[in-house]
Amino acid sequence: MIQQAVEAELAELLARYAGETDAQGRSAVVRNGYLPERAVLTGLGPVPVKVPKVRSRNGGSVVFRSSPVPQYVRRAETLDAALPWFYLKGISTGQMAEALAVLVGPEAKGLSPSVVSRLKGHWRDEYETWRRRRLDRERWVYVWADGIYSGLRMEGQKLCTLVLVGVNDRGEKRFLAIEDGVRESTQSWREVLLDLKSRSLTIAPELAVGDGALGFWGALDEVFPGTRHQRCWFHKSDNVQNSLPKNVQAKAKAALHEIWMAATRADAERAFDRFVETCGAKYPKAVACLSKDRGALLAFYDFPAAHWVHLRTTNPIESSFATVRHRTDRTKGCVTPETMLTFIYKLGMCAEKNWYRIRGFEQLGKVIEGVKFRDGIEVNEQMTDRRVAA
Repeated sequence: MIQQAVEAELAELLARYAGETDAQGRSAVVRNGYLPERAVLTGLGPVPVKVPKVRSRNGGSVVFRSSPVPQYVRRAETLDAALPWFYLKGISTGQMAEALAVLVGPEAKGLSPSVVSRLKGHWRDEYETWRRRRLDRERWVYVWADGIYSGLRMEGQKLCTLVLVGVNDRGEKRFLAIEDGVRESTQSWREVLLDLKSRSLTIAPELAVGDGALGFWGALDEVFPGTRHQRCWFHKSDNVQNSLPKNVQAKAKAALHEIWMAATRADAERAFDRFVETCGAKYPKAVACLSKDRGALLAFYDFPAAHWVHLRTTNPIESSFATVRHRTDRTKGCVTPETMLTFIYKLGMCAEKNWYRIRGFEQLGKVIEGVKFRDGIEVNEQMTDRRVAA
């Protein structure tokens, strides 16, 4: 099939010059044998290919160039694209040739670690282009923030990647930022948010969701002061339970579940008070951990009920990068911070393709317009005024 494609390209080239002749009336551009045969490594193994040559009889500079088999190429483009993905899915650079030998034969041994590293370099270029793109083509309604720690260390500290995911006005989740950070500090998050502004994200998101330990919140208040805070309930539940003896953690987890799964804010407030009253005397540290973020934990009640499942947790980020720590632990000896960043970027792009729109995305327009919601239900201002008058 490759040879047939090359011959078809040659026929097209000769047809283009069919009307041109030399001084003797002969065709100006003619076939002139073949280049030396070479083997192109494909997903099916090595395939021998002979690329034809052409000659111009009137002294022209016509040269035949094949698209399926470019000059000097000895690997198919699909195989070049596959090599970084093998690395991404768990095969280290040094093991690449061995793994490929099973698929395409012993010729794969020629794929040295340096060749694979050069191919991965295309990811860095792709990442640099992505992180400079403009963000004003869409309206970003919600954002999730989290820090992804890897097994890599620098100067005694684990490296952290700061990640922001946003929901646009069509309900689509997209990565907004994947950047280097220093222990999730306020300064690091400030730089990330200011970079978003410089890329034309000028309208503040309506709500941000994240872990309470982030330096993100201080930076958010500086850069986007109009954005409301929502603490992640999964992180908060874990932090509260870690402050309790193991024999009461299961019961405490059920009590916390009653708070964030309550149908109304009033029910959640009552469940919150019960937890404080029950645990306050014996476990003041756990109660303090919960109480200090009371308002931010219940902010989701002021947004459409269909969105609650998305707003109570940073799960879109957590689930997408579940394999990062495992992969960096396995390859920490050969992964640089720069490679780590592009690696996380590619993982993120893989995950993004499989994301669905958020539930109730039709109501995002109302959130943008400033429509009020109480306990997840749109507030009818006329009915409210009548009740007040009565």
